[in-house]
Amino acid sequence: MPRATKPHPLTKTEARRIWLRAQRLDTPDPFGQGPEATAAAVAHLGYVQIDTINVIERCHHHILFSRIPNYRRADLRQAQSVDKSVFEYWTHALSYVPAQDFRYFIPDMKLHQREGHKWFASVSPADTRKVMRLLKRDGALTIRDIEDDVLTEKEHLWASRKPSKRALQLAFYTGAVTISERTGMLKTYELMTRHFGWDKPPKPASTTETTIYLLDRSLRAQGIVSLESICHLNAPSKAAVRRLIEARVRRKEMMPVALEGAGQQEHWMRVETLELASADEGDGGLVHILSPFDPLIIQRKRTELFFDYGHRFEAYVPRDKRLFGYFALPVLVGEDIVAAIDLKTDRKEKKLLMQKWNWVGKGAARGARKDYKRRIEEELHRFERFQLAE
Repeated sequence: MPRATKPHPLTKTEARRIWLRAQRLDTPDPFGQGPEATAAAVAHLGYVQIDTINVIERCHHHILFSRIPNYRRADLRQAQSVDKSVFEYWTHALSYVPAQDFRYFIPDMKLHQREGHKWFASVSPADTRKVMRLLKRDGALTIRDIEDDVLTEKEHLWASRKPSKRALQLAFYTGAVTISERTGMLKTYELMTRHFGWDKPPKPASTTETTIYLLDRSLRAQGIVSLESICHLNAPSKAAVRRLIEARVRRKEMMPVALEGAGQQEHWMRVETLELASADEGDGGLVHILSPFDPLIIQRKRTELFFDYGHRFEAYVPRDKRLFGYFALPVLVGEDIVAAIDLKTDRKEKKLLMQKWNWVGKGAARGARKDYKRRIEEELHRFERFQLAE
């Protein structure tokens, strides 16, 4: 029986450094500029989450801005609608994903073709035929272009009362249509094959190929991985991912690490990643005002383990029970999360409103606040310009 590989001990400081490097939050301009930078950022991260809340700029733009200093909203539109280098589909949530990874999502599309989707069980074949007929005859459309729907009762809080919208959403999950453009949160739907110009779609990835994809995507964007971080909200994939990790450890392509504070939770990384742990932080690091949906924040338990910061998303928490505020944004300074600031964009008055400033972690130490505050306020001015830019 082969001897088990002893985990390499890793401090939280070392682990943060590796993860920040993997997320490209330790480099001023890691992807360049323009639509190509947007596509490169999505390709590196593997996904960029989409969400409807817009008390500040919506999270997909915000996440890209955190890694592309000169990011413009038009760059994402160019990537999605013109270059077609990114497309929308479900990861752990609705997200932008690289078009080069399309084949790894086809198995889920085929599953929905066979079994439907639990959110759209009431969609009738007649409604599906109607929207597909309109798309084939008239071209791309939004739900506003369909005016003859007879409204029905909502089946759940986020459901639409329009049968045609539910039919389009189901067709999206089956891969028959894609979202070819967004104007705010208004989606333009188009036939998948016509949008991409395919005679036939790419070959679906096999189960083995999809497992490799999940692991490699996480290693690239997380640096240090656990089964929970790789298979976030995708528990059925854990067994296959574990087998792949064990095979790579045996081949000495990956190594187990004993992460400070992780207890029995297992973590791994590529062997060559270890050298990043000792990299010099330099001038104290960059300042980032992060989205609560940022890949660094969205897995709350992982963020707390690495940064000793437990983020609270309180948009749906009663006002009197909120600690950080309605839409608090974690503030990363160098390698530490030092504040959580609740902001709101007043687009009519063209200013960014400070709702509440919370010091956390090292920021809670009174002697450190002056320098942190100065640096954060400088970044807030840049953040405000981004919020108000057309």
